[in-house]
Amino acid sequence: MPHLRADFEDGLATLTLSNPPQNRIDDELIEDLSAALDKFDQNGTRAVLVTSEGPDFCFGGEISTWPEASQAELRTSIGRGNAVLNRFESLNVPVVIAVQGYCLGGGLELAIRGDIIFAADTARFGHPEQTIGIVTLLGGVYRVAERVGYARAMEWAMTSELISAATMHDAGLLNRVVPEPELLAEATAFARRLAAGPTRAHGVHKTLLREWKTGGVSAADAALVDLGVPLFETDDASRALLAARSALQAGAPRPAMNFQGC
Repeated sequence: MPHLRADFEDGLATLTLSNPPQNRIDDELIEDLSAALDKFDQNGTRAVLVTSEGPDFCFGGEISTWPEASQAELRTSIGRGNAVLNRFESLNVPVVIAVQGYCLGGGLELAIRGDIIFAADTARFGHPEQTIGIVTLLGGVYRVAERVGYARAMEWAMTSELISAATMHDAGLLNRVVPEPELLAEATAFARRLAAGPTRAHGVHKTLLREWKTGGVSAADAALVDLGVPLFETDDASRALLAARSALQAGAPRPAMNFQGC
């Protein structure tokens, strides 16, 4: 049984953690994710939704093998995990994460590799690594700091306390908190909306934000024209601009566009 299942429909790739009840991140899940990423182009993926089976999103890494693992084995496994998650994080299509129940350790580190995070109102988040004397091994503490600031990231990593969805939303880590029974439907509807949008423009926005994260406003400004101007030659922008001009001249509302992602 795969530990991550990939389904493709109408431009939306749905990735489901499928090893409940804890959906732990192990080498098999990482390889399943890598295989899914290999299929995105051939399946015309325009947005990604990450969900999970069972009551909890993910309890983190598969710690049962760690006590006997050698340093070399740990380096290989952790290095491979980060390489695949970095590839996932650098996708040029929108990534929506839907979190229910516990989202801990590596599960939190997976979630914050996405762009938009929906969470059930009952969800709980945390870095349990401190309780076993290690650190966040998939880039968690500093990616949390990117979203919520140094002070909160440091406190949460050092205390391993469980953080409510409401607190995470107020801190800026989550986009939306919804009642648990509505989580999957709302996250799926949002992801489908993005999959039907101007895919090339979504990708440029992601790239500009990456430039900003690494080099600040000046770096993003330096990349803006080179990244933004070519969009005017895309089919989506060409059709949308003509339709918008016609609507403006007629004094009519701008029409909704059927974007093709090209």
